[in-house]
This record gives sequence, C-alpha cells and structure tokens, in this order.
Amino acid sequence: MKIKISTFKSRLQHSLEFNQEIEHFLKSVEKELDDSLILSELEDYDCDLKLIFIQTGGSEGLFLENFAKLKEPYYLLTNGGNNSLAASLEILSYLNTQNKKGEILHGSINYIVTRIKELAQLERAKKILNKAKLGVVGNPSDWLISSVPNYKLIQEKMGLELIDIPLSIVEEKALRPHFSNLKTSDYKKFNMSDLNTSINIFDGLNEIIKEQKLSGVTIRCFDLLKSLKGTGCLALAELNKNGCIGTCEGDIMAMISMQIVQALTGQSSFQANPSRINVENNSIVFAHCTLPFDMVDDYQLDTHFESGIGVAIKGELKTGKVTVFRMSSDLKHYFVSGGILMNNLNESNLCRTQVNIRLDKPVTELLKAPCGNHHIIFYGDYEKLIQQFMDILLK
Repeated sequence: MKIKISTFKSRLQHSLEFNQEIEHFLKSVEKELDDSLILSELEDYDCDLKLIFIQTGGSEGLFLENFAKLKEPYYLLTNGGNNSLAASLEILSYLNTQNKKGEILHGSINYIVTRIKELAQLERAKKILNKAKLGVVGNPSDWLISSVPNYKLIQEKMGLELIDIPLSIVEEKALRPHFSNLKTSDYKKFNMSDLNTSINIFDGLNEIIKEQKLSGVTIRCFDLLKSLKGTGCLALAELNKNGCIGTCEGDIMAMISMQIVQALTGQSSFQANPSRINVENNSIVFAHCTLPFDMVDDYQLDTHFESGIGVAIKGELKTGKVTVFRMSSDLKHYFVSGGILMNNLNESNLCRTQVNIRLDKPVTELLKAPCGNHHIIFYGDYEKLIQQFMDILLK
C-alpha cells in the first residue's frame, strides 16, 4: 500500500516530549501496518490513501486555511494527545455541515491500522472504477426491464464509462478464421464445430476489448443463437478467467456489480439467476450456463439450457463461505449478503451450473425488494466490505 500523510498542528512551540510522543505513535502504526507512512505535501494525493494527521488542538483554523488544497474524503488521523481528538471532532463537524465525506481514525493501534487497510482497499477500488471503460455489446436483452441504468448517472457516481457497441461487429469478427491461441483440444471433448464457433466468438469479443481498451463487456448473447448458431458462454468463461469482466444477456448492472467485486477483491465472480428460494431454510438455488473457469477445479461442457444448442459450462463450485451481491439500476439500492455454498446440483430443468446457497440475510428481502434478476456470487465473506464501499459510492 502507498499511504501518504500530511500534518496539522498549532503554531505554538512544542516540547521534546510532544515530538517523541508523535514519533512513537507513528512508528507504532507503521509497525502494525508493516509499511511506511510517507510524509507529503497537502495537495499530494498520488497514493492509495491520504491521511490528515491532526496533532494538536488549535489545528482547526489551519485546516480551514488550507481547505482548498485537500480532497474529499477527509481521513483525520489522531492519537488523542494534546487535544488532537477535540480538534478532529470540530473539523469533522465542519465537514459534515458542508456535506463533505470524512472520518476520524482514532482508538487502539490495531483498530487504526485495520481501518487504514480497509480504507486503502476502498480508495483503490474507487480509482479502478474511475478508470474503467465497459462495453455494452448489443442492447440489453428485452426481458431485463429493470437493469438498464442512466449512463450519465453511472459516470457521475462511479466515474466509469459505458460504451455501446453494435452486436454486428462481434458477429462479423466471429465469422473470420479464429486467430487466438485457444484450440478445441484445450477443452473437454465436445462437438468440434460448436467449440470452434465459441472460440470464434471469444476472438471477436477479445479483439473489440483490445481495440476499445475495455475493462469488460456485457453481450446480448441470445441473438448469437440465431446469427451464429452459437453461444457466448465459453467466451465469457475465458474472459473472466483472464481478468476481463464478461457478463451475459446485456445485463449492465451485473457487469458493473462484477467490476466492483473485482476492484475490491481481485476475484472473478459468477453471474447467476435466482432459480428457487426456500424461505424455511433461508436458501437460494442459483443457476447459469457460464461461469469463470478460474472459479472451478473441474467442469463439463453441455448445450445451452434454453436453446439446446452451442456450448455451455457446467462447473462445480467450491463449498464454503461466499458473498452474494447485486446493485439496482437507479443506484439507490443494493443487496449483499454473506452465505454458505452448501452444495452443487444437477437438475435437468435449470441452467447448467447450479449451486445451493444459505444466506446470512433473510431471503425474503429478495421477495419484497429485489434489485434485479442476476446476482453475483464470489468466494469469501465480503459483506461488510461491499457495504462500506457501496455506502461511500452511493451517498
């Protein structure tokens, strides 16, 4: 982590004991952090996290004098000595009246360092989103009537850019001989013609991603069933494995949700339909015909569930702790819950990859106030981290 720190203290002359106290506090933080705090100018924000160290009372006026050099959010570090906590409270109170975001980092060294790590993770994710450019290949599928956001609002709130790309460009590129390193022999045995078509679709998408310098895409994949007699399932499984977001059916909010997960955790995630909810067991069966190859140790190839053609992925996800996440298209709501992936299923009337997850939050939330259809599933318990990030992002 690259943590920079700028300081404020009163203009009074300070004792040797004061300087030693400050030095001891900062060294204790650095030791627990296992990293250095880089002293910097007030306007220097070239870092993962910028801290404003309030060392004494009487710093309030100095803070106000230099307010224009500082950027939101304002993270005020204080050890509490020399009335520094009192000054920090006054400063944060002022920021709140200005509708500015800020927080005081105060307490035990362990608490402060834990919070620094969390905030650095959140700030780093925000910067990733600010640089992200995502492609919408073809329009969202007709049934996604609640999943199409306002592009301008997305850019204002998150900084990321959405670009519309005609599906015909992928279709044209996919009809050319494929040029990637992917070969049919790289996959489990399946219909060679269908595998070649899937690889060609991957090549077409991958070429667009490189040309447009995209961080990810969502594709109106059902139209490919008619135009190319193929599916995007394998292509999206490869893209996600390679670190590029890829989602189905033109679901923009699923794509953005997956981008947030990747920015925060570095992980791939599984986009899936909630297929069955058991209120008594507080569990949900999720299913879809593709998932990132890097999320599974083993998989089988099958046909696409709804059409019975092309190539779909049937993967076995690892049991254990997972997080389920989805944000709404109006950017006012989101759903996130930790849970336990209890088992994989093999039912003939569902999409090919099927998992049964018991949630920590009541499943009735989805029956009363859903944020859309597809939900994003990824390994580990990140409910608290997602909540913190979304509360910052959507405030």
